Amino acid sequence: MLVSITSKGQLTLPKGIREKLGLVLGSKLDFSIDTDGSLRARPLRRGAADLFGMLHDPDRAASTVRQMDEAVGQYLAQDDKRISSSADTLASHGEVH
Repeated sequence: MLVSITSKGQLTLPKGIREKLGLVLGSKLDFSIDTDGSLRARPLRRGAADLFGMLHDPDRAASTVRQMDEAVGQYLAQDDKRISSSADTLASHGEVH
């Protein structure tokens, strides 16, 4: 598969290669040159620290800790209602032992 190098020294990996290697925006490759002059590229697997800022939206104001706590509380309250409702439904059908 042929690729061209731009005037900035960049190249674009074909989509099939990116998909096969699981490469996404921000993925890193480790390049090495074999003794026969072949270029080898090895994808580096991501750790948790590499994910920092991935979901950042510069057009959106950052949430405060209080806002995050409230959002988590709302989610947990909704989840509790869902679980209670399911348990009530099972109990009314005699499915709870």
